[in-house]
Amino acid sequence: MKLGLLLLAMLPVAAYAQDSISVSSYNQYPNTFSSGSADVQQFDNKARKFNDWSITVGGGPAFMTFADLKSFYDGKTNWGWNAYGSLDKQITHTFGMSAQFTIGETKQQAQLPTNPAAGIANAYTKFRSVALMGDINFSNLMRRVDNNSPFRWALHGYLGAGFMGFKTELIDNDASRYSVSPPRIPIRNDQKLDINSFFMQAGIGLKYNVSRLLDVEARVMYINSFDEEFDGGGEGRSLDTPLGDRINYNLIDDSYSDAMMTFNIGLTFKLGKHPSHLSWHDPLQEAYGRIYTLENTTQELVVCEKGDLDNDGVCDDWDRQLDTPAGARVDGAGVALDIDLDGVIDHIDKCVTVPGPASNEGCPVTQ
Repeated sequence: MKLGLLLLAMLPVAAYAQDSISVSSYNQYPNTFSSGSADVQQFDNKARKFNDWSITVGGGPAFMTFADLKSFYDGKTNWGWNAYGSLDKQITHTFGMSAQFTIGETKQQAQLPTNPAAGIANAYTKFRSVALMGDINFSNLMRRVDNNSPFRWALHGYLGAGFMGFKTELIDNDASRYSVSPPRIPIRNDQKLDINSFFMQAGIGLKYNVSRLLDVEARVMYINSFDEEFDGGGEGRSLDTPLGDRINYNLIDDSYSDAMMTFNIGLTFKLGKHPSHLSWHDPLQEAYGRIYTLENTTQELVVCEKGDLDNDGVCDDWDRQLDTPAGARVDGAGVALDIDLDGVIDHIDKCVTVPGPASNEGCPVTQ
């Protein structure tokens, strides 16, 4: 019963999936939607109309914002930095992918509420990451079909994941500091760039099309480490001593994942020889623009502008034989038919299917 229902459901799919144009080799590329009537060709580098590769570099300040130790503390801003580079591939006019490498450092502060002797702790995080990131072009996605103006600004959304290694260090006035007597060292953490360093990032950006080869972008990214040690608070959540909890920076905010924000300015260098990049082209807008032009043109579409002087039914615009004899049958190029290829057109050939000289009206000479 289930097998029968499955076959019944698949029958319409199989029927509508059949193309009216049979393909005898892999070198043929029929157009299913036009039944082969369009100018169909293989899609390769020669057939591309737009550039779709680019290289992006950028950087700016980085701040530890969602963590126990924060870059914004007690009215003070602890400035960090980051820099990135990516190889970008535009897949469609609305979506692209990037392979990105990022390095940077954040600086953050906090104070233990249970240990005033520690004072204000200063921590830093040095990080590096590799990631794959998706890029959605919202401007192309939401562009009005009646907007025929060229646009130079575009809103982008980003979402990606990868691996991020980092090193942290925290120094305060109590247990986490350099000291020989009593012997003490700062809280440190060294997360290697491996499978355990998974992270995710998301953000938005505003791009400006400077020229055929260059874009400028302002980008804001949220980066979640999924790691409680990312802000420098150490591996443990508390250390019980006779004096109470002393090293418990990870308990300042009851969360298990530290995250930062980056604010960047970037340059995108568009690669290729074509005059336009795919990220700045909307095919629907182009199609509607052409339809609008045709609908509002004052000149009607003219067919056979040069006429048909020999009245063979083929316009002189593409007639390859302008003096076809009256009454002669012609092919699509306006050339009189000669089925037996003897040089005598069928209209005056007395032996249409047998070659013969013109002197004998196209019939073979008998001995």
